[in-house]
Amino acid sequence: MQVENFKVFVDLVETKSFSKSAKLNGITKAAVSQQTSAMERHFKALLIDRSQKRFQLTREGMRVYDGAKELVHQHEKILRDLQEMKKIISGTVRISTIYSIGLHVLPPYLKKFQHDYPSVNVNVVYRRTNLVYEDILNNSVDFGLVAFPVKMPQIEMIPFLNDHFVLITHPTHPLAHGGDVKLSTLAGERLIGLDPGGPAHELIDQILRENKIDPIMKFDNIEAVKKAVEIDAGVAIVPQLTVLQEVKQGLLAAMQFKGRKFIRPLAILHRKGRVFMPEMKKFIETLSTDLSREPKS
Repeated sequence: MQVENFKVFVDLVETKSFSKSAKLNGITKAAVSQQTSAMERHFKALLIDRSQKRFQLTREGMRVYDGAKELVHQHEKILRDLQEMKKIISGTVRISTIYSIGLHVLPPYLKKFQHDYPSVNVNVVYRRTNLVYEDILNNSVDFGLVAFPVKMPQIEMIPFLNDHFVLITHPTHPLAHGGDVKLSTLAGERLIGLDPGGPAHELIDQILRENKIDPIMKFDNIEAVKKAVEIDAGVAIVPQLTVLQEVKQGLLAAMQFKGRKFIRPLAILHRKGRVFMPEMKKFIETLSTDLSREPKS
């Protein structure tokens, strides 16, 4: 048995899916099944209870899984140690992120990381929040980036940034020239909201309910909300980091709320117990960089 065989089996157990294990290891679903059968022949024991409709290990399968997981963990640690001894930073970092972070927050960090470590490939997939957590639990990615992180037993969270909600308007709107705004002033405004589907929507809805404000229309994503405000169809409450470019270009105006701060915490997620390869450590270090202090290239 080779280490790769054990890794395929570990991925199969943790994803409970032959197709997902195949995808993680770059092989076919049939190859996963063949490798599992080969392991059963090698250990002279059934590892998967095929009498059950849902994926379930036998007692022997659980013992092999525990040992295989430790073996794979040690193998990854050896590879990491050898790379660090050679001072080699290469490989691939796999990221799963929600759209607003991937489109508006991550790019400058990726630019710096790829400048500093050109031999490392970074694969980014854009997902809804619940699917980012699923990717982490299934070991499909190395890191996840989400807003309003939720604690889970199998996931570690590293604080990333604190974003803030701001009011955005067309640059010619009267509120754009008066500094910070009071929430009470929104009562007479055409307010554009977000459809249900994420924690940002929940907080915005809470703010509106507390101030008895009803949106005139709703969109299912922040990009559509911004476009509506750009054509002066109304005003909206959005995360500040999602509108930096539009404000800089003069397409939108953004104002803080007087006397109130609505924080949107962002976090980096990874599977608990995961061995960090050198490229993964450097990626976390890059995300911890204060880019405002970085020299402009």
